[in-house]
Amino acid sequence: MTTVVTGTGVGQLLRTWRERRRLSQLELALRADSSSRHISFIETGRSRPSEEMVLRLAEHLDVPVRDRNALLLAAGYAPKYSESTLDDPQLATLREGIETLLQGYDPYPAIVVDGSYTVVAANRAIGMLIAGLPEHLLTPPMNVMRITLHPEGLAPRIRNLREWRGHLLAQMERQIGLARSEPLRKLYEEVAAYPVPEGGDADDREDPEPYPYFALPLRIEHDGHVLSFVSSISTFNTPMDVTVSELAIETLLPADPATVAYLRGLAAATER
Repeated sequence: MTTVVTGTGVGQLLRTWRERRRLSQLELALRADSSSRHISFIETGRSRPSEEMVLRLAEHLDVPVRDRNALLLAAGYAPKYSESTLDDPQLATLREGIETLLQGYDPYPAIVVDGSYTVVAANRAIGMLIAGLPEHLLTPPMNVMRITLHPEGLAPRIRNLREWRGHLLAQMERQIGLARSEPLRKLYEEVAAYPVPEGGDADDREDPEPYPYFALPLRIEHDGHVLSFVSSISTFNTPMDVTVSELAIETLLPADPATVAYLRGLAAATER
């Protein structure tokens, strides 16, 4: 969970977010239909922004939902966004929808994670990929970054590990830049320090460069077969709950006909 600080004035917090987004006061004012003078007064504490203005500035600064609550509190207003647990009755429809989506995507892998990459839900195909990993990686709460990059996890099975590892670390860096998440920063430091297993980048493609795909694939070995996937990540549009805002659904789309045939054959064999 992200730790937010509400003892700082809203002006200072807004200035921090503006500088983080590399916007001038004038640029932010133009986007928010305000004036640079008013933005300056808010940031220096000479003017108290209305609740509407706090939310408008947060929207244009792409402030995460969790931190929008912190801005409202710092300005003297009540939080606008709830923070439910996933087993909350009011999220029953959401849980049902996620489960339907995951099952519908089978036999292709799909997984749901929270803002710190903790696994919230996964389909059967994900279970196939992680089968045989040590118990300490699969004991809840499971973390997809640890499972993927740990030298006892999937890392030795990934044929293009250095490329995929670089992609995942860059993705985490971008998220840390967008959200002030101390748990995410600590997770990044942990997984970035994992040693790269020897031979964990032994891609045996006949055409090593360039990739014959439209996006960088994950090439992973399973039971003597090399499977190729491209990743797609979806989030919820205009979330009104902190927990929901931090959920991400990642689906692994087969990148070649051989992977499609293998997964379909595996699914058919398990259903017999």
